[in-house]
Amino acid sequence: MDNTLIDGKLERLEDAPTSTPLSQAIARDMKKRGFSFMGPTVVYAYMQAAGMVNDHVTSCPGYQKAREGLA
Repeated sequence: MDNTLIDGKLERLEDAPTSTPLSQAIARDMKKRGFSFMGPTVVYAYMQAAGMVNDHVTSCPGYQKAREGLA
Protein backbone atom coordinates (compact mmCIF):
# COMPACT_ATOMS: atom_id res chain seq x y z
CA MET A 1 0.00 0.00 0.00
CA ASP A 2 1.24 3.48 -0.79
CA ASN A 3 -0.12 5.18 2.36
CA THR A 4 -3.23 6.34 0.51
CA LEU A 5 -6.58 6.16 2.29
CA ILE A 6 -9.06 3.83 0.60
CA ASP A 7 -12.18 6.00 0.43
CA GLY A 8 -15.46 4.07 0.29
CA LYS A 9 -17.55 7.21 -0.45
CA LEU A 10 -20.61 5.48 1.00
CA GLU A 11 -23.98 7.14 0.61
CA ARG A 12 -25.74 4.60 2.86
CA LEU A 13 -24.43 2.38 5.63
CA GLU A 14 -26.02 -0.60 3.90
CA ASP A 15 -23.54 -0.12 1.04
CA ALA A 16 -20.54 -0.88 3.27
CA PRO A 17 -18.73 -4.02 2.10
CA THR A 18 -17.70 -6.81 4.44
CA SER A 19 -14.63 -7.57 2.34
CA THR A 20 -12.86 -6.31 -0.77
CA PRO A 21 -10.58 -7.84 -3.39
CA LEU A 22 -7.63 -6.42 -1.42
CA SER A 23 -8.75 -7.97 1.88
CA GLN A 24 -9.35 -11.26 0.06
CA ALA A 25 -5.83 -11.19 -1.39
CA ILE A 26 -4.28 -10.36 1.99
CA ALA A 27 -6.25 -13.17 3.67
CA ARG A 28 -5.10 -15.68 1.03
CA ASP A 29 -1.50 -14.61 1.52
CA MET A 30 -1.74 -14.84 5.29
CA LYS A 31 -3.24 -18.34 5.07
CA LYS A 32 -0.30 -19.39 2.90
CA ARG A 33 1.94 -18.09 5.70
CA GLY A 34 0.21 -20.24 8.32
CA PHE A 35 -2.55 -18.01 9.71
CA SER A 36 -5.71 -20.06 10.24
CA PHE A 37 -8.34 -17.58 11.49
CA MET A 38 -7.64 -14.78 9.05
CA GLY A 39 -10.44 -14.51 6.49
CA PRO A 40 -11.25 -11.55 4.24
CA THR A 41 -13.85 -10.12 6.64
CA VAL A 42 -11.41 -10.13 9.56
CA VAL A 43 -8.74 -8.55 7.38
CA TYR A 44 -11.18 -5.88 6.17
CA ALA A 45 -12.22 -5.12 9.77
CA TYR A 46 -8.54 -4.70 10.64
CA MET A 47 -8.06 -2.40 7.64
CA GLN A 48 -10.94 -0.25 8.94
CA ALA A 49 -9.62 -0.21 12.51
CA ALA A 50 -6.11 0.67 11.34
CA GLY A 51 -7.42 3.64 9.37
CA MET A 52 -6.59 2.22 5.95
CA VAL A 53 -10.25 2.45 4.85
CA ASN A 54 -12.72 5.31 5.23
CA ASP A 55 -16.12 3.63 5.45
CA HIS A 56 -17.88 6.54 7.10
CA VAL A 57 -21.08 7.53 5.30
CA THR A 58 -20.38 10.76 3.40
CA SER A 59 -22.96 12.65 5.52
CA CYS A 60 -21.16 11.63 8.75
CA PRO A 61 -18.85 14.23 10.34
CA GLY A 62 -16.24 11.46 10.65
CA TYR A 63 -16.08 11.10 6.87
CA GLN A 64 -14.32 14.41 6.26
CA LYS A 65 -12.17 14.01 9.39
CA ALA A 66 -10.93 10.65 8.12
CA ARG A 67 -10.17 12.17 4.71
CA GLU A 68 -8.11 14.82 6.46
CA GLY A 69 -6.40 12.22 8.64
CA LEU A 70 -8.01 13.45 11.84
CA ALA A 71 -10.29 10.54 12.77
